[in-house]
Amino acid sequence: MRLPHTLGATVRYLEAQPYSSSVVVIDNGSADRTVDLVTRIRSPRVAIDVIGCAELGKGFAVRRGIVTSQARFIGYMDADLATPIETLDLVVPLLECGYQAVVGSRHVEGAIRAERQSVHRVLGGMFFRAMAHQALPGIADTQCGFKFFEGKLVRVFAHELRVAGYAFDVELLGRIIEQGMPVKEIPVVWSDKDGSTFRALRDGTRSAIDVLHLARRRALCPRWVSSPTAGFSC
Repeated sequence: MRLPHTLGATVRYLEAQPYSSSVVVIDNGSADRTVDLVTRIRSPRVAIDVIGCAELGKGFAVRRGIVTSQARFIGYMDADLATPIETLDLVVPLLECGYQAVVGSRHVEGAIRAERQSVHRVLGGMFFRAMAHQALPGIADTQCGFKFFEGKLVRVFAHELRVAGYAFDVELLGRIIEQGMPVKEIPVVWSDKDGSTFRALRDGTRSAIDVLHLARRRALCPRWVSSPTAGFSC
């Protein structure tokens, strides 16, 4: 089970940081001992909570975590730590500098793939990126599971989002760009981990349909075309 390792590494990292923080685990219909495992972990500096989400799907789970938080900065990451938690060393200064959306990317200069994907996942990823590019041509990687935002901004947008599945990220980033706000992509060290809940036929088909709908929205709203990051720096 991946969660104990992920929580342990995350909490240890956050305990060493100068800022306050909390970790929220969204229980999205798990059939294992998720709640029991989380409640066993204690930290004197980092609050650890479990929030249930009865509506199944990544979009519902992430949205639930966002709208229930009052933090200054809010983010989400893969449960398997495919992107190391230490990536926050890059993310937090950018958020404090004024960026309202900082997202990890496996497809920008400087990114490293520490462990390779299987051939069928590589091909599936290429297909999805090509489709996502139709909706968000200014974003190199919409699906890297390491995204952090200014809290007030993302709470407002989360209430407006409708995608339930894995294309949730495309909708969220598109909504931010639509409002003329910059999205900063940063290179990450990324490892493909076993145990993903993504199912190519079921989830891939649903995601493809969702992205097609979002691409149609982009065609009707030219401000989705690119992320206005030019000239924005610390």
